[in-house]
Amino acid sequence: MYAVIRSGGKQYRVSQGGRLRVEKLEGEVGSSVTLDDVLMVGEEGNVKIGAPCVDGARVTGTIIAQGRGAKLTIFKMKRRKGYRRKYGHRQDYTEIRVDQIQD
Repeated sequence: MYAVIRSGGKQYRVSQGGRLRVEKLEGEVGSSVTLDDVLMVGEEGNVKIGAPCVDGARVTGTIIAQGRGAKLTIFKMKRRKGYRRKYGHRQDYTEIRVDQIQD
């Protein structure tokens, strides 16, 4: 069984026992999290598609890590103008282990 969920403005395909990294969610490591924004649930030959969400469907999981991604360096420059800007960014993330998909 698999599901397509929406979290942080992005869509992810998840299956039971799988791991995924989403944008930061509140919660401690080891706590349970429920994702109710399920767009599609599928099994072998049986697919439920929501409009926009599947009624009553939810994905439950456990938070296994809270961290920060790799550093991105942003460099802007305009030639012959003396304009240079350099800054960086690290995105926070939450890693989740999918425990159950309810449809």
